[in-house]
Amino acid sequence: MSIRLSIPAAGSTASWTGEFYGWARRTLGAPARTASGAPVWLRLVSSPEDKASGKLWDGALDARHAFGDLDGHRPALLGVHDMFDDTTAYRAELSVRVEEPVLAGDPILQHELQLPDSWWEDLAATLEKVSAVATGRVAVRRQYMDRAIPRFLGIPAPTVTRWSTAHSDVHWANLTGTPPRALDWEGWGQAPEGVDSATLYGYTLLQPGTAAHVRDAFPVLGSTAGLAAEATVCTQLLQTVTRGDNLVLEDQLGRWAEELRRR
Repeated sequence: MSIRLSIPAAGSTASWTGEFYGWARRTLGAPARTASGAPVWLRLVSSPEDKASGKLWDGALDARHAFGDLDGHRPALLGVHDMFDDTTAYRAELSVRVEEPVLAGDPILQHELQLPDSWWEDLAATLEKVSAVATGRVAVRRQYMDRAIPRFLGIPAPTVTRWSTAHSDVHWANLTGTPPRALDWEGWGQAPEGVDSATLYGYTLLQPGTAAHVRDAFPVLGSTAGLAAEATVCTQLLQTVTRGDNLVLEDQLGRWAEELRRR
């Protein structure tokens, strides 16, 4: 099936074939082409009209204003178009298509990766640029930490020594190979320092070799400054397990939690 969609904000008409659903089928994405034949990526999201606002709804637009294309490490957003049908809002986002495949079809890494040192250095430098951007957006709330960390880890929420801006969903299905590009910017915002590297580490726990590379590339992990971020991410993932997601990580998350309790 081939579909055509007019996107005035992009100044073009996009057509596409094939479809890829996001988490819980909340979003629909597809490779597309403009009327002139340029390759692009089309992302569609819907929401009840009264909830079509806020962090997740405006994440891509806010990221365009805050980061641009991060020197080629973030797909540039080309245009956005909103439509309304009865009580439902629809948003179409058209971005530069990234030709490099993502490193995994699932957030959880299922096999060891052999990535060059330059890839790790580029990713670390990109996330450092992200962390320095000022924003009023919030990815992790202190109230959540104070409530959830004692419940899932059995320790008080650690002190946050530094809040910084995070992508907040850095996992293997959102990262490409060389050069590393980070996809899916809907949830970015302020978080404890090290949340992005802790998130990547959490999704790498099944592969100890690559997990060691994550720790080497991001020395905040294992440090006093990074404890709050690690506790937050470990808590978030343990919470997903209680909801029936990420079950294959349960044992490794338990060991990570024990390490955090010792620290």
